[in-house]
Amino acid sequence: MQVSLGTVDVVVLIAAVAAAIGIGLSLRGSVTSVEAFLLGGRNLPWWAILGSIVATETSTATVLSLPGVAFGPTGMKFLQLALGYIVGRSLVVAFLLPLFFKGQLFSAYEVLGVRFGSLAKRVASVLFLVTRNLGDGLRLFLAAIVLQKLAGWPFVPCACLIGLITILYTYFGGMRSVVWNDCIQLVIYVVGGLVTVGVIGNSLPGGWSTFWDYAAAHDKLNVLQWQPPASAVADGWWKWLISDPFSAWAAIIGGAILTLGTHGTDQMMVQRYLSARSQSDASRAILLSAVVVLLQFALFLFIGVQLACYYSFHPDVTFDTADEVFAHYIVNSFPSNTGLVGILLAAILAAAMSTLSSSLNASASAVVNDLYLPSQETQPTTDQVLRLSKRLTIGFGILQIGIGIWATTFDEAVVSNALSIAGYSAGLLLGLFMLGVLTQRVGQTSAISGAAVGLLVLLFVQFAAPYLGWSVAWPWYAAIGACTTFATGYALQFVLPARSTI
Repeated sequence: MQVSLGTVDVVVLIAAVAAAIGIGLSLRGSVTSVEAFLLGGRNLPWWAILGSIVATETSTATVLSLPGVAFGPTGMKFLQLALGYIVGRSLVVAFLLPLFFKGQLFSAYEVLGVRFGSLAKRVASVLFLVTRNLGDGLRLFLAAIVLQKLAGWPFVPCACLIGLITILYTYFGGMRSVVWNDCIQLVIYVVGGLVTVGVIGNSLPGGWSTFWDYAAAHDKLNVLQWQPPASAVADGWWKWLISDPFSAWAAIIGGAILTLGTHGTDQMMVQRYLSARSQSDASRAILLSAVVVLLQFALFLFIGVQLACYYSFHPDVTFDTADEVFAHYIVNSFPSNTGLVGILLAAILAAAMSTLSSSLNASASAVVNDLYLPSQETQPTTDQVLRLSKRLTIGFGILQIGIGIWATTFDEAVVSNALSIAGYSAGLLLGLFMLGVLTQRVGQTSAISGAAVGLLVLLFVQFAAPYLGWSVAWPWYAAIGACTTFATGYALQFVLPARSTI
């Protein structure tokens, strides 16, 4: 499967890549301090932070996988998860955001250091670093695979190209470059999605009326699923509730707790809030980002429903996985040498780079502020810390490229499971923050022990429970991790030394 890139498509693709690098180079003169490099000087506008939040949580897998989800029997029901995101982000604004604006913090995990001690801060930071770089290295792998299939280039150059472009603009422009590039990349892949809607709609026999008739006949546009479908009634309501990721209960409740963890305790997101001019600006960006994500999900899910209608007229075309559907349409049915293929390739690169650049900057910040500076008896100069932060950006970029290339030796199940494990941190870190905010006597040892038990329970749920006849849907993972960590830490306070709150 390989697309033929025309001259216009190549020009569009090169222009998008050049713009990303150009922004980084144009901002290099403003990066004169650690605060400027890691937090953009704490004066970024709320709407730019909103765009960066949305772009950061959107990867290539999202752009290609969401249409695949809607292509199948799930239809638009994935959109329920975005409703949970709105609830979760409201809780972040109410309960966690005020903690990050007490003092001049650089890292989310400094809060845990004040409440529990330096070991808890280091453990949380290392958990973030391991899961974030493993997960994003595998996301780079998936993006390079897509670029390889669509452009016909060898895999290793594809992986290196994506990684090196991201390193360049992050290294030179720091957080300001990351945020402004995120905003542009958000526009690129949304434009790519809107163009696709128009192209598919106009290519259907009978046009849009055919689409609406198909969607209604196959119940593709229904969003909420409060009761089990007829096929799942025999298994029982509770089993359906636990195992179906697209029930309203799992999506809304699980999605709320998941986003409470990912957007309330993940350094990659918290770093954006700390870049805002004020707590109220950060609040506005967080809350409105949930609405934008809902609209974005709706766009790419709608494309999936369109593709289901389109391929219903091509029964001879089959797919091994639903993730192949969108890529297949781009290669075989998209108008070539009009710039449209170039826009879509730029959109795929944009989705990948927006996540990776944020990861590099956040990882450098976590190492510097949680691990390096607290270990120094004599505090280094600002210039020394700035140079270290930039070098760490390069180092983490090379690490993620290496993980992406290494992933070519994995089978598909290993990649899928590793990406799931990378999401464990949301629940475990949320449990630690809950212990810090909601309790007074729980000490550092109890909290860390709670997180360790939470990790063991999550591993059991994902890998052992299916052999016992129970499959737990992934939206529940964060809830299970957070509740286990909190309950275990709270129980251990009665047998382990206590520590007073802040």
